[in-house]
Amino acid sequence: MAATIDSDAESVESFSGSDDSDRELMEAYKSGLLKPGLNIELPAPRQPINNVAGLKQKLADFRQDLDWLERLDITTDPAPMPAAMAEVANIEAAKGTTGRDLDVHNDFQREMTFYRQAQAAVISALPRLQKLGVPTTRPEDYFAEMAKSDVHMKKVRERLLSKQQGLERAEKVRKVREMRKYGKQVQQEVLLKRQREKKELIKSVKEYRKGKIDNLDFLDDEGPLRKGQPTGKKGQPTGKKGGANRNSYKQKKFGFGGQKKRSKWNTEESSADMSGFKSGKKPKGPPGKKGQKGKQPRPGKNRRQKMKGGKRR
Repeated sequence: MAATIDSDAESVESFSGSDDSDRELMEAYKSGLLKPGLNIELPAPRQPINNVAGLKQKLADFRQDLDWLERLDITTDPAPMPAAMAEVANIEAAKGTTGRDLDVHNDFQREMTFYRQAQAAVISALPRLQKLGVPTTRPEDYFAEMAKSDVHMKKVRERLLSKQQGLERAEKVRKVREMRKYGKQVQQEVLLKRQREKKELIKSVKEYRKGKIDNLDFLDDEGPLRKGQPTGKKGQPTGKKGGANRNSYKQKKFGFGGQKKRSKWNTEESSADMSGFKSGKKPKGPPGKKGQKGKQPRPGKNRRQKMKGGKRR
């Protein structure tokens, strides 16, 4: 019973607190402190602190009075610009466009300024180092320690080698692809050539049937001999391939025409000709050169069996 009374009291207090906050908001809105819209409570602006004494004290705390050789700090103006850049700067100054020198977003001008600053620092620092006896050049027999370990460099070499092998493999694949493409092109050209030759042969056969061609020479590689076509020696057509060699070969093989019957019969002259006669007598002695023993003939089967039987006994 007591717990229910406490909970009712808490709900009444929260309700009254919300009513108070609503009344405060309404009064602030009526007075003009609040404007219509989303109202967000902003933190108070932070006031900048310029503690010069504290800064100087901290600077004195971490400042160390060391020699210049330990610090190696140089404060100089940038080195003079090169002649070409100076000429361009003069032209821009004459045109009234010198504002470009102050452009911090110009990468070239910014990097060139850094380069000139470093150049001026080196020029002013080298004489001081030489005066103090500090060497400024590396000896010829000086070997510096590698910044990277041998294991890392081995990995780098392996990676470069694998990349090179990949490039070589890709180049080989490209060459093979080109060769296949070229082979297909050559094959297509051969097929087109055969088709053209077939069309020309069919056309020549049709012209021969119509009587436009005198002979059947178009069956050879020279092509058909048409009426009125200029001819060479012995009536051969004049073309790229010489037909005289083919005709001479045919004439040598088949003759020059004429009667072919009884060409191999014996005549009185062929019977009296003994130049091709060979005697049937065999030379005496074993084969081979004179004074040398030739190879002995192989004994017969019975003799070989007897020889084997004698050895067994």
